[in-house]
Amino acid sequence: MLIFILKRLGLALIVALTVSVIAFALLRASGDIATALAGEGATPESIAVIRQTYGLDRPVPVQYLSWLWDVARGDFGQSLFFRTDVAGLIFGKIGNTLILGGASLVIALTLAIPLGVLAAIYSGSLIDRAVTMFSLMGQALPSFFLGLALVMIFAIKLRWFPASGAEGWRNFVLPAVTLGYYITPPFMRLVRAGMIDALNTDYVRTARAKGLPARRVVFKHALRNALVPVVGLVAVQLGLLMGGSVVVESIFALDGLGYLAYQSISYRDFPVLQAVVLLLSLAYVVLTLLSDIINAWLDPRLRTA
Repeated sequence: MLIFILKRLGLALIVALTVSVIAFALLRASGDIATALAGEGATPESIAVIRQTYGLDRPVPVQYLSWLWDVARGDFGQSLFFRTDVAGLIFGKIGNTLILGGASLVIALTLAIPLGVLAAIYSGSLIDRAVTMFSLMGQALPSFFLGLALVMIFAIKLRWFPASGAEGWRNFVLPAVTLGYYITPPFMRLVRAGMIDALNTDYVRTARAKGLPARRVVFKHALRNALVPVVGLVAVQLGLLMGGSVVVESIFALDGLGYLAYQSISYRDFPVLQAVVLLLSLAYVVLTLLSDIINAWLDPRLRTA
């Protein structure tokens, strides 16, 4: 178990370092940052001043190492548009993204578990095909389309929920439904597959032979074992939710990290965009590592290794 965790930790560190290189390189590959900051019609002299002020005149490897050292100390630089510390700006908005991710996860599990159980119990039937179609729609439907449709129906026409903002819990309902429906399919398929396997095991057949009620057999014996792999998937999906929040937060103008990334792109605020991309990527890496550790703990073969 310890060896497995150390290997996964080493791999996570390599991935995190690679992500930092990619996040740094992509912004440099998008064009001359000094020219973009100077704006149209800027003179070569003003561009040179900007390049020297922000250290853009140094070699790229030196810029990267300097930026990485600052990040390791928690210094993400200064925002070019908001004129404030990037770290304070990010941590002031991360709460909304975490609330959105948690609410979306709850909605996804609330939908996926009963639908997966239902599809497994009636495997091969019309109910199973209907649940599968519902799952495929959630995976195929773009989140921005579903988000806009929910705004048109529930915010503009029915006026049940706000169309934008983050003033109260009602502002999170439509974004959470949008993201939650998007990640429901993998949970539903995993529960369905686990339930089908569990219902065909010897201990379930023995429980049925003893005359136990069908509801008790399904929910106490089969479902408990079918949910084991779901625990590991939760961490991975939470990381995907944080990364996927960029589109949804932009649609609903939810003041979180995703919307901040959208604003930083619009305003060419490169320090903020670079920090947000790095943090969202690292969140996915860390949560994936946590998922591997949970799966290893639940697997008796790895637990004794």
